[in-house]
Amino acid sequence: MERRTERMRERGVSATVLVCTNERTEYAACAAVDGVDVANAVRDWLRERDRYWSEVAVAETSCLGMCSEGGVAVVVHPHDEWFAEVTVDDVPTLMTELFGAATGDTTAAEPTTTG
Repeated sequence: MERRTERMRERGVSATVLVCTNERTEYAACAAVDGVDVANAVRDWLRERDRYWSEVAVAETSCLGMCSEGGVAVVVHPHDEWFAEVTVDDVPTLMTELFGAATGDTTAAEPTTTG
């Protein structure tokens, strides 16, 4: 096992966006409501601002426990923000709220800490 925390910090990665792309046969899950498209929209938003993997990592994940039929589950760390029913159309607003409109933008929400 190799711990890569410092390597990621040196690269400047300070947040991770988890996007559920889980598939289930017994009922609707995030893959059925465009989970992959939401993940790609998040990546595209970050790429357009030169922030993908330089400041923010993105990972597709299995179930986050917020299944819905109207959108996708998204979790952002270390902000400790959880979102359900996210659509591709929601991504620009969500990402701007969390990370600001451009590199160095200080209007983004500050990560919260848990006690």
